[in-house]
Amino acid sequence: MSQSRDSHFEAYASRVSDPADSPTTLPTTHTPSPQLAQAALDDVLTGCTVAVLIPCYNEAVTIGAVVSDFKRVLPKAHIYVYDNNSTDGTAQVARSAGAIVRTETRQGKGHVVRRMFRDVDADLYLLVDGDNTYDAGAAPLLITEALAGPFDLVNAVRIEDATDNTYRPGHRLGNQLLTGMVMRLFGNRTADMLSGYKALSRRFVKSFPVLSSGFEIETELTVHALELEMPIKDVPTTYGSRPTGSASKLNTFRDGWRILLMIVDLCKQERPLLFFSIVSAVLAAISVILSVPIFIEYFQTHTVPRFPTVIASSAVMLLAFLALTCGLILDTVSRGRVEAKSLHYLNVPHIDRTYIARAWLQTFAADQVAQPIAGMAGADMKRKRTARVLARRLTTLLLLVALCTAVLIALSATGVFHISFPMWPFGK
Repeated sequence: MSQSRDSHFEAYASRVSDPADSPTTLPTTHTPSPQLAQAALDDVLTGCTVAVLIPCYNEAVTIGAVVSDFKRVLPKAHIYVYDNNSTDGTAQVARSAGAIVRTETRQGKGHVVRRMFRDVDADLYLLVDGDNTYDAGAAPLLITEALAGPFDLVNAVRIEDATDNTYRPGHRLGNQLLTGMVMRLFGNRTADMLSGYKALSRRFVKSFPVLSSGFEIETELTVHALELEMPIKDVPTTYGSRPTGSASKLNTFRDGWRILLMIVDLCKQERPLLFFSIVSAVLAAISVILSVPIFIEYFQTHTVPRFPTVIASSAVMLLAFLALTCGLILDTVSRGRVEAKSLHYLNVPHIDRTYIARAWLQTFAADQVAQPIAGMAGADMKRKRTARVLARRLTTLLLLVALCTAVLIALSATGVFHISFPMWPFGK
């Protein structure tokens, strides 16, 4: 039976012997069975070690099912559960389900991911949350896509069922806002930056210096791939609600604020010229606004009676030039850091299973993974596009209002013109 199965699947693999062939061009001649799909997946992963990494904090209600599901779809993978100071018996449940359980005492998902990436050696890594909201059945697709590309990051884009409001409104809007910011700053190559379900190559993991401590780790993962221009791909997967009795650890405003600060910090580190140019432009604008009434008064009276304002305006302009100089210097430093990370990335060996992985995708992926979510994808993508447009317009409106208010305050406070509105507190 094994020999028959191997020769049968090799026939599919032979059809993609040309690297230019796309999996979508390969015709399927029959509907393969789940047993054949699993056996063919074993052939694809021959010589590859796969590690499923599950960070957990108080997930005793769900972790048993998560481990069992991944053991079923990836029977040869090593499943690691890292317990992050749980008090509900998460570690015991995971160990009973057959996972390799380890502990990270520093609280926060970022600390756990850092520990996992340092401790675990594998050729492919599947990072997933332990809350049982992600589809374990999509795991073969994610890891096979990573091999077929090959891709260093395969991101599971969450597709929500139109009949099930899985996302909280704040989470949905926040995800679109934050993802949009990162895409504008670092490159528009993924649609769901905050997804906790990803397939990662060894090259990615061993060249990734984890700096964050909490839920902002997903942002850092995405920016690392975009900064090094790694090959990445989005794969839509179903996303479900938490089971009864399981509570989310994500706080919309607290963690959203931390992610926003992480984006700003990463912009400062990875795009210092852009960051400090913006700071320089703001300082220069403040200096010019402060100096306008001084020049007007000088041309009228040929005197400069407001020396404190002159000194303040000059000091702020000097700070503007200093910020621009810092940006130019740090941009050179940042390029050196990127080059060092790129060299380390290239030194990590790569597993070449491209052709047979493409054959598996063409033969089995459409029937087992892609088709069940096709009906939901249209409605969910339309909803995400609408939310993205609204978020972009809201952000632009808020920035314009803040800029206009700042200019009015500065001009009114310096006496360029007076606003007669009774409640206006400036310029009186």
